Amino acid sequence: MSTGSQPDPVMRVGIVGGGIMGSGIAEVCARADVEVLLVESGDAAASRAAARLGDSLERAVSRGKLDPDTAGRARDRVRFTSDFAMLADRQLVVEAVVERRDAKLEVFGQLADVLEDPNAILASNTSSIPIVDLAVAAGARSDHVLGLHFFNPVPVLSLVEIIPSLLTAERVSARARSFVTAQLGKEPIVAPDRAGFTVNALLVPYLLSAIRMFEQGLASAEDIDRGMTGGCAHPMGPLALADLIGLDTVMGVAETLYAEHRQALYAPPPLLQRLVTAGLLGRKSGRGLYSYQ
Repeated sequence: MSTGSQPDPVMRVGIVGGGIMGSGIAEVCARADVEVLLVESGDAAASRAAARLGDSLERAVSRGKLDPDTAGRARDRVRFTSDFAMLADRQLVVEAVVERRDAKLEVFGQLADVLEDPNAILASNTSSIPIVDLAVAAGARSDHVLGLHFFNPVPVLSLVEIIPSLLTAERVSARARSFVTAQLGKEPIVAPDRAGFTVNALLVPYLLSAIRMFEQGLASAEDIDRGMTGGCAHPMGPLALADLIGLDTVMGVAETLYAEHRQALYAPPPLLQRLVTAGLLGRKSGRGLYSYQ
């Protein structure tokens, strides 16, 4: 760590999981001149993550948000692998696997054994799972674990929740904040280590309420969404937003919230449970509360 007032910059980032969030985090890091290694579960998944990143950069170019040379350099800064051991030299690793407690605990146990830098930060992009649970899984590195919760689409939305646990060292939080602000140009808020943190503790009950209203036949999906965009100036209606987030993610966050608080407003509605069981997860599957075929 730097002995001055500013923490050392993070120049080597690892990301575990190359889905929508993982590839988005990889993109913003690469666009900030950071070297990125993205680890996926297999070669096919790594190829899909590479294609997802490339498509996003091409869209940014086509919309005039990024020039082709900058996009090309960003793409070159990201490597893809299925070999977890290659994360050994990373200064910061962001876990972005499926929103399941067992999967995330496994990743943090592995990271604790693989990382060589004693100052390396272990971060989770979890939407809801308590950070202290992940810290305990990291054993002797528990004081270097925190949450870095980005929002979809990551290259567009500026907010990042920084979530220290009871075990997180202050210098680790300070370095993470410096990385988010000075290097990525994002705007952080410090969120409490409770299920849902700040944003999802407010957002998910709202989404669940909209799904219940639709399920009970009180209003059409279109009217629910138009009511909130036209009447409350929301940029997107709750049902369309749930489909964008992914109904499996919405349900995972709801289950975590309900398990911690046992309040009815956090309970996943039956319709949401059935859609997830059927694999109708929203935009990423082509159908959810709306059809995208």
